[in-house]
Amino acid sequence: MSLETRPHDTIRAMRWAENRLQLLDQRRLPGEAVWLDCRTAQEVATAIREMVVRGAPAIGITASFGVVLSAMAHAEAPDLPQAMEADLRLLAESRPTAVNLFWALDRMRRVLAARPADPVAALLAEARAIHEEDIAANYRMGELGAALIASGSGVLTHCNTGSLATGGFGTALGVIRQAWGEGRLSRIFADETRPWLQGARLTAWELVQDGIPLDLLVEGAAAALLRTGQVQWVIVGSDRIAANGDVANKIGTYSLAVHARHHGAKFMVVAPSSTVDMNTPDGASIPIETREPAEVLACAGQPVAAAGAGAWNPVFDVTPAELVDAIVTERGVVERPDTAKMRAMMA
Repeated sequence: MSLETRPHDTIRAMRWAENRLQLLDQRRLPGEAVWLDCRTAQEVATAIREMVVRGAPAIGITASFGVVLSAMAHAEAPDLPQAMEADLRLLAESRPTAVNLFWALDRMRRVLAARPADPVAALLAEARAIHEEDIAANYRMGELGAALIASGSGVLTHCNTGSLATGGFGTALGVIRQAWGEGRLSRIFADETRPWLQGARLTAWELVQDGIPLDLLVEGAAAALLRTGQVQWVIVGSDRIAANGDVANKIGTYSLAVHARHHGAKFMVVAPSSTVDMNTPDGASIPIETREPAEVLACAGQPVAAAGAGAWNPVFDVTPAELVDAIVTERGVVERPDTAKMRAMMA
């Protein structure tokens, strides 16, 4: 696998080691860096579902290596695709919103359907290619997105969209890394991102590791920050982009887009083209995952809510295209997206 890195780019969240996949357990950060070994497709599916690994591109890459592990387990089966089908379904069911998961599994299915002479080697080569292509795409998106940012700008980001959420470098955080390296940024702000605190635990950890200064804020402070004029761009990632440019991303993204439009800041979405789902016409058609109330009622495993309280815990929300100033993919930049522009980019 290519080991190319750029300035402020030192982190990788998954690695293939002999006959297993190793994942940096993101539930344990920033307290400790622990690598978890996955030796079966079932273990990979569990890791995705339990958020050992998270972020749409990283989920897709991880699932592709899960297919390799399935092929290794069933290598002696007379009909390998049939023997692997239950594992492939299990991987597909691990997270419902991240379209990269299904995109990666489709690529692996096509390799399997070609009946290669050495299925394990062919599937491993494809998984490695998916990983390498993601890093290359992130570098390209970083360049395209940074070019939109005027020198001296402040940026605000949400959740974690960096090396931990991708193959490496990141999507929205890749743009921020690139813009910081080019001297374009005056301040970087990040939401804490309840209930899993991906901003506080993961984005802050990544930027500190790479020597990039940032300030955290609670989500409720975002409007007040934008009102001060310190932020010119809100930059986020996406788990699925619909054909009309509507964007599903971590819960809280929609409110940031509303606040940004009201206060005159621009709103940028950065995601690989594999995140664009031209078969989903609009945001209303995107399935939104809802997780356990306990995630909201507690923090780091410690109860914080009154006993007996309930909770509504959608993981994502949908930002309508009319609130998006630019969608950046490795294929190019779509400003003020709509169906025609998205179709042209994906052609």
